[in-house]
Amino acid sequence: MKFNLDSFDATHQNTDCIIVGIFEQMKLTSAAKQIDKISKNYLTNLLKQGDFEGKIGKTLFLHQVPHVTSPRVLLVGCGPEASLNARDYRRVLLSSIKALTTLKIKDATSFLTEIAVTDHELPWKVKQAAMITAEAMYSFDQYKSKKEPKSTLRELNLWASKDKACEIALNQAICINEGVEFTKNLANTPSNICTPTYLAAEAKKLGQDYKNLTVKVLDEKAMAELGMGALLAVTKGSAQPAKLICLEYKGTTKKQAPIALVGKGVTFDTGGISLKPADAMVGMKYDMCGAATVLGTIKAAAELKLPLHLVGVIAAVENMPGGSASKPEDIVTTLSGQTVEIMNTDAEGRLILCDALTYVERYNPSAVIDIATLTGAVVIALGQHATGLISNHEPLAHALLTAGTETHDRAWQLPLWDDYQEQLKSPFADMSNVGGRPAGAITAGCFLSRFTKKFHWAHLDVAGTAAMMMGGNDRYATGRPVPLLMQYLINQSS
Repeated sequence: MKFNLDSFDATHQNTDCIIVGIFEQMKLTSAAKQIDKISKNYLTNLLKQGDFEGKIGKTLFLHQVPHVTSPRVLLVGCGPEASLNARDYRRVLLSSIKALTTLKIKDATSFLTEIAVTDHELPWKVKQAAMITAEAMYSFDQYKSKKEPKSTLRELNLWASKDKACEIALNQAICINEGVEFTKNLANTPSNICTPTYLAAEAKKLGQDYKNLTVKVLDEKAMAELGMGALLAVTKGSAQPAKLICLEYKGTTKKQAPIALVGKGVTFDTGGISLKPADAMVGMKYDMCGAATVLGTIKAAAELKLPLHLVGVIAAVENMPGGSASKPEDIVTTLSGQTVEIMNTDAEGRLILCDALTYVERYNPSAVIDIATLTGAVVIALGQHATGLISNHEPLAHALLTAGTETHDRAWQLPLWDDYQEQLKSPFADMSNVGGRPAGAITAGCFLSRFTKKFHWAHLDVAGTAAMMMGGNDRYATGRPVPLLMQYLINQSS
C-alpha cells in the first residue's frame, strides 16, 4: 500500500474515490462543504431527504456527483460535531476502508484526517489512518485452496500538511504495519507448521534481512547444561524440541544497556497432563503470540532503524501430554536456583518465562518487558479491550501505559502487592506455580516477579488482546501489543 500526504482540494481529485466525513444533524466537514458548494448543494439536498444521518461508522457511496472529478464520493458518518474521541475516530477510519474494499477501487483520497479528534493532533491522525488501513485490509488465506478475493486498493492519499511531523508519523505507521502483519501471520499459522523449530527459522530469516540484527538459538541440550529445569519440564511430553531464541538488534554504535523483550512461545498448549477440555483447546495455537510479538516488534524497530540496543528472548515450546510429561506435584529447579512445585501443568507459560527472565540477566538490560498470553483470568478481569500490566518499576509501567494510550493499544495496571505472594506458597518447594482462582492474573505476575529482582521489569498479559476468539469461525490474531511496544521504543529513542 502506498500512502501520500498533501493538502488536497476535494473538488479536483482524479482518484477513484473521495472520502469525506458527515456529522450528525446534517453538519458537513470542510471537505464535504467544498463538494457541496461545487455540486450546487447536492450533499445538502441528499441529507435533507434523510438518506444519511451521519451516525458513526455508517457509509454511503455517491456516484457521479455533479462537477466533482472523482467518479465516487464516500460519505462516512462521524457522529456529533466536535466530540470525536480516539475510539470513534478509529471506527470512522475502519468503516471507510472496509467500504472501499467492497468495490474495485485502486486509489482513493481521504479527508478524514481533517476532522478534529479530542486531545490529538494531525500527526497522530495520519499515523492512525495508515495503521487502520493496514488492519482493515489484512487477510490470511495461505492455507486455502481457493484464495479469497483481494482488495484492489493500492494507493491512499491522506489530507495533511507535508510537514516533517506528519511524514515521520506516516513512516512510523508503515514500519509498525510491517511488524504487526508479521506478528499476525506467525500467530495465524497452524501449530502443525508453526513449531518451536519454525519460530527459530523465522527469527534466523530476520537476522538475514537486517544486518544489525544477530540471532542465536539454544537447543534442549544447551538449556539443560545451563540448568533451565522449569522450561524443559514443559516440553518433556512433546516430540517437538524446545528452542530458546535470542535476538540482538544494535541500532546505535553508542554503548547502552539494552531494552529486553521476552516472549512466551507455546506453539500449542494442550494443558499437558492437566489436560484442557476439547473446546478450550481451540485457539491454543495463539499461545505463542508473545513470541510473535517479540519478532514483529524487533522487525518493525529494525525497519524504522530505531537508534536503540534491543534484545529479544523467546522461550519456544509445545505443551503436550505423554509418558514423559511433567505431572502435578513434580518439583523442578529453575535457572535461578529456586525450586517450583508444578501443581498444574496448564500453568506452563510462567515456567518457561521464569527461566527466560533469568537468562536475560546476562545482557544487563535497562528494562525487561515480557509479553505472554499468560492467564484466562486476565480476560475475566479486563475482557478483550486492555492488556494486563504488572511491573516492579513505576516509571517503566507509566511509560508503557502512556504508549498504549497514544496508540489506542491500551493496557491497565494491576497491583504487585506482597499480599498476593502468599498464595504461591508450597510445603515442599520454594513456590507453587499456581495460586488458586482468586486474582489469577496477579498471582501469575507475582510468580514471575520472583525472577526479576535484578532489573526493572514489566509483564504484559495479552491473553485477551493478542487474539480475538468470537467462536469457531471467527478467530484471528490482532497484532497487539506491537503498536504499544513500538510507541514505547520510539518514545525511548527520542
